[in-house]
Amino acid sequence: MKKMMDLVVTRNEQLNQNYCLIKLTTTDNTPLPEMYPGQFVEVRVDGSPATYLRRPISVNFVDKQNNELWLLVQVIGDGTRRMSEYKQGEIVNLLLPLGNSFTIPSENTGQELLLIGGGVGTAPMLFLGACLKEKGYKPKFLLGARSKADLLQLDDFRKYGELFCTTEDGSFGEKGYVTDHSVLKNTPFSMIYTCGPKPMMMAVARYAKESDTECEVSLENVMACGFGVCLCCVEKTREGNICVCTEGPVFNIEKLTWTN
Repeated sequence: MKKMMDLVVTRNEQLNQNYCLIKLTTTDNTPLPEMYPGQFVEVRVDGSPATYLRRPISVNFVDKQNNELWLLVQVIGDGTRRMSEYKQGEIVNLLLPLGNSFTIPSENTGQELLLIGGGVGTAPMLFLGACLKEKGYKPKFLLGARSKADLLQLDDFRKYGELFCTTEDGSFGEKGYVTDHSVLKNTPFSMIYTCGPKPMMMAVARYAKESDTECEVSLENVMACGFGVCLCCVEKTREGNICVCTEGPVFNIEKLTWTN
């Protein structure tokens, strides 16, 4: 059940000039609402006169031991710039949790699971990997970025599975795009999960279709309201147009029109 609630900033880590990691907890030490990998929150950005609408941010991680919600934020405008300035102790209003979640196989039969993230789309892959490991899986992560400086939270990812990387300039991991990585040629996967720039996700979807691999994608359409009123996030599917914020953001590629 989604709630509107105030959380308090426990830490704001500047990961590089374009990204920050905001950690929040409840103001009264009550447990955070139950959240699942793939879901997102809508953040009300106070103190930014140019920001009228909430900002949708993926759930990056839920640290149950410390009762913390992690949000990985890419600084691209006035709203996210204001978020990057949050100080410890600052109160932030959120609507959460929103959307559906990735599908975790009900039975662990040793399936090979690959989690592919690009850019800020790596954010939901961390929480998904942690949940998969909790269920006894050994996921593989494949992260793509322009350069080594753009690869984030690598030590965190290594806690939950085997890590592979690509960079466009070849400064870390294999040079090229995620769909060029050798792990896709060397390992048959039973399930692929992905989030990132739409061209990247479409390329992953095509690979999955051609290799007869089940695949779920988390769309990053603009979601201004979070509950299907503003119609900013409409996506064409095989069943017609739908709102990503209410019907997604996670979809099996068979429901989308990308591989027609």
